[in-house]
Amino acid sequence: MNNKKIKRIVIVGGGTSGWMTAAGLISLLPKGKDAYDITLIESDQIGTVGVGEATIPPLRAFNNEIGINESEFMKKTGATFKLGIEFHNWKSKGEYYFHPFGQYGRRIDGVPFHQYWMRAKQNGNTTKLGEYSLCEVMAREKKFLPCNTDPKSVLSTTGYSYHMDAGLYAKFLREFSEKKGVVRVEGKVMDVKLRETDGYIESLQLESSKVIEGDLFIDCSGFRGLLIEEALKTGYEDWSHYLPCDSALAVPSESVGSTRPYTMSTAHAAGWQWRIPLQHRTGNGHVYCSKFMSQDEASSILLANVEGKPLGDPRPLQFTTGRRKKFWNKNCVAIGLAAGFMEPLESTSIHLVQESIAQLINLLPGEEFNQAEIDQFNNMAARDYELIRDFLILHYHVNEREEDFWKQCRKMEIPPSLRQRIDLYKNCGRLFIEGENLFRLDSWLAVLHGQGIMSDSYDPMTEGKDQTQVAKFLDNIHGSFIKATDAMPTHDQYIARHCKANF
Repeated sequence: MNNKKIKRIVIVGGGTSGWMTAAGLISLLPKGKDAYDITLIESDQIGTVGVGEATIPPLRAFNNEIGINESEFMKKTGATFKLGIEFHNWKSKGEYYFHPFGQYGRRIDGVPFHQYWMRAKQNGNTTKLGEYSLCEVMAREKKFLPCNTDPKSVLSTTGYSYHMDAGLYAKFLREFSEKKGVVRVEGKVMDVKLRETDGYIESLQLESSKVIEGDLFIDCSGFRGLLIEEALKTGYEDWSHYLPCDSALAVPSESVGSTRPYTMSTAHAAGWQWRIPLQHRTGNGHVYCSKFMSQDEASSILLANVEGKPLGDPRPLQFTTGRRKKFWNKNCVAIGLAAGFMEPLESTSIHLVQESIAQLINLLPGEEFNQAEIDQFNNMAARDYELIRDFLILHYHVNEREEDFWKQCRKMEIPPSLRQRIDLYKNCGRLFIEGENLFRLDSWLAVLHGQGIMSDSYDPMTEGKDQTQVAKFLDNIHGSFIKATDAMPTHDQYIARHCKANF
């Protein structure tokens, strides 16, 4: 069998997803005589959603893999560092917890740290779990140093990502991609021509009457799904029965005071508000359920809880949480909002773009478009969305709030996969995380514990150490984290020295 390689890849839509895709493909696919022709079509007349300004640690690997210097990236996008997310009022009003990007403590003899902490807690230790997370201790003091991989260093227990201006990131990636050979075509797609023989996309006609032909088409056209849905009628799997928020308002504001190296997420009566600190401004938004709150009410709550002066009027956005029934249909792959929408509660939108790019490169088709490879891509993408879905549901479902919205979330049926994970943790604090799960043990632990789910007992494997040894071990970890944090520069000092924005 001779499955010849394709040559022409056409991306429809710019923004973060389109230009990440272009940058990833042009950087990682073969060069020279085996290079692919990559064209990106976008229109300056069509705006982007542009509210995804918080990211998670895997983005560091993406930038590094395609050759982006961290300092340059941060200067060009007004980025700050992110050590995790602080959640306010989610379990109940007045309570908060922190989801760190690093780990809690260190394993002992292969047993997760939290098992020893739970044992010590039952024996009278009153130190909170967060005190054993260096990321959380750093965040509280607004300190920052990058993590490392030296197992002897306390910084090996941390992780970080970025807050960034998504519009500036797309602009940065456009310049990066065009220098490497991506061809940008300005224009709106007015018609999609399908082949009569098999229904594959043959070409796109622009408003200017220009025709763009291709072999593989990538739909980054946003919620509209110009190719994947309007042309190919792929279908959408609606998850609003699990995640009922369907609206958002976004507004930037002036920066106030020193910068927090973490995202803030504050629950309100029918949803939640984000606060994302950048070098040049703060990003704010209110995600809510329109069944329980009007747009005017949501706007009032948002503006009443913005720290600095708003830099405009709140911009509305409507969405349906869920995913396409197929992410890859015929010779079209949907990436970004064209593929599905997961609210930005855990900053996963850009990661899903990144993961789709990686899997597309791994399964890049030949001219025959092997169905087994298409099915593999769809299965992996569906798994990614479902694992994130379960993690987001956990935040909503386990709560003690009294508003009608939160009562509905508490009473709703949840996926069996999530129910089993909760029940397993409740028994002995055990967490078994699949290798492909984006959120590792410490992330699940942070949210389970933060939302008030307590274990009835602890792993008996901890009994291999006597209580005096365990107490000393915990004290040493806590002390080393405090000492290390005291010696660090503040987050703002570190940025000023290494990556201050040049605009």
